[in-house]
Amino acid sequence: MNHRPIRKAVFPVAGLGTRFLPATKAMPKEMLTIVDRPIIQHVVDEAREAGIEHFIFVTGRNKGVIEDHFDRQAELENILRAKGKHDEIALLEELLPGPGQTSFTRQQEPKGLGHAVWCARELVGNEPFALLLPDMLTQTRGDSCLKQMITGYNENGGNIIGVEEVSSEETDQYGVVSIEKTKTDENCWPITGMVEKPKAGTAPSNLIIMGRYILQPEIFSILKDQREGAGNEIQLTDAMHSLMEVQDFHAIKYDGMSFDCGSRVGFLTANVALALAHPALRNEFAAELRKLLEDLTHRSKKD
Repeated sequence: MNHRPIRKAVFPVAGLGTRFLPATKAMPKEMLTIVDRPIIQHVVDEAREAGIEHFIFVTGRNKGVIEDHFDRQAELENILRAKGKHDEIALLEELLPGPGQTSFTRQQEPKGLGHAVWCARELVGNEPFALLLPDMLTQTRGDSCLKQMITGYNENGGNIIGVEEVSSEETDQYGVVSIEKTKTDENCWPITGMVEKPKAGTAPSNLIIMGRYILQPEIFSILKDQREGAGNEIQLTDAMHSLMEVQDFHAIKYDGMSFDCGSRVGFLTANVALALAHPALRNEFAAELRKLLEDLTHRSKKD
């Protein structure tokens, strides 16, 4: 099938990061480091691997350092060059988006994810786009999460939501999709409904929405008139419910796992998981972890 290509990705980065105070008092939560690079860099890398050409950031006040991060730092480059640190210069070049590939727009008020997405409407234009929530970091086997989703999009078109399996005891913490298991594909199903944080025992499945979307541009006209929902915010899920009435949605269960870096435990777990996967760090770091666990076990026995 021929579907309009996914060239643009939206990154909502206007959140305050209050769960990480005081670390986020003067630094955006998206710039907190996972191993050796900021969270937002990991998410942008995922999008780049999937073939995204234009990176759109919806920012807020005190987020200028994100824009600086994706720009050249001439003084730093000159110092590195003078010291002969060519590998470091090459790394910075590799991670830097090309000229004109980044755009930044402001969400002046914290009115929810749906409002943040709507703020990107003029930059996205009339074409399908990816939406990646920077709080959610993914670790995959093989292709990146978004690349797996784009493969599903190329086969099915419409709108795609990345999902992940959790235990039935955890479903009340997330948005959950209901699906139609009529297809032979074990990782892609038509979505028949969505529910936000269902009460324990009432979830329609154990497939949670995990912060990766491919959406058609018609979502913007719905968000324009969307009334405030839960938390007195404009909710993206409410707009997707409306869009489902006229367009198809599919769930893609990607091959991998996610870490909620908006929580302290998720952030710490992501650091451990990615450090253990890092070719230059894994062995030494694993040895240090074993020492810590042995010490913890020894202390527990003494207590």
